[in-house]
Amino acid sequence: MTKQPIRVGVIGAGANTRKMHIPGLQALDGVNIVSVCNRSVESGKTVADQFGIPQVRSSWREVTDDPNIDAIVIGTWPNMHQILTCAALNAGKHVLCEARMAMNAAEARAMWETSKMHPSVVAQIVPSPFTLPFDQTIQEMVRDRLLGELIAIDMRHVTGEFPDYESPLTWRQDVQLSGLNIMMMGIWYEALARWVGHACRVFARSQAVVKQRATADGASAVGVQVPDHVDIIADMTCGAQARMQFSSVLGLAQPVAEMWIFGTEGTLRLDSVEPRLYHGNRGDQSLTAVDIPEGSRGRWRVEEEFINAIRGVETVKLTTFQEGVRYMEFTEAVSLSAASGKTVACRQRIDTV
Repeated sequence: MTKQPIRVGVIGAGANTRKMHIPGLQALDGVNIVSVCNRSVESGKTVADQFGIPQVRSSWREVTDDPNIDAIVIGTWPNMHQILTCAALNAGKHVLCEARMAMNAAEARAMWETSKMHPSVVAQIVPSPFTLPFDQTIQEMVRDRLLGELIAIDMRHVTGEFPDYESPLTWRQDVQLSGLNIMMMGIWYEALARWVGHACRVFARSQAVVKQRATADGASAVGVQVPDHVDIIADMTCGAQARMQFSSVLGLAQPVAEMWIFGTEGTLRLDSVEPRLYHGNRGDQSLTAVDIPEGSRGRWRVEEEFINAIRGVETVKLTTFQEGVRYMEFTEAVSLSAASGKTVACRQRIDTV
């Protein structure tokens, strides 16, 4: 059976878009990427030549307003996500938007509200990818109460490097481009929320240890407002207490990217560096590696899920705009707590309709 043809436009062909989204979409039957708009026409032409995309646009509005385009991939920095997403949705285009969802929770809510005004249009956020092979197994173990009642969660992502004062400012360190997003915090928190649900309150302390960086062209130095070290204590809605640390400035620390979940009857440890999942129960002397059957191992299928949702074959699970709002509310609560020195409630005023 011939599949419904879908014509895609790309706005912002960043590294992940070039590595994953464009090849992933072009590998699907009946999907044609017909235009690209990048930060410059020259860089757009480079991408078009590399992937055989026929049209290069000089303005993103040429993509959102094109009646011959069905869906749009937004691969820009977070500072453009809201305006591009809302414009695309209002133009009747399906949207796959790169993570992180937005600059802050207000922008994320505006994107979600706009998507609800167009229920026939697919709206998807690119999901946190690191835990995909383990998500189903962890969800099942938590659901089946193999860990008992959840007590505590430890989450750490530390590079083990001393502060780097020489590297120029990147978009991730520029609050005008990245907003309230901090290092790998959002990606790890999104994964945690898949397993045990969301945080309801947070207390955070953060530092921008490297307080100034040169601009990319070296012409000037600018102040850095995005933290390079953050410690978080969170009360989770499941009843557990979570401790999270993200840092790129702890010299000679053991580089680590891991999650521990402690329950009354068992413990889980996910090592994202190996990557490997470990489990132990009351009475065990140590953790042992979990053998995950191939059929239970998740995989990257973002582009496939997006196109299938447009064709009505499945619904978006990773990641919905509603879930994106939830992790942006956590992100904002962390920043508000760090700035005020107070415990801050995550809004979580999300209806279920």
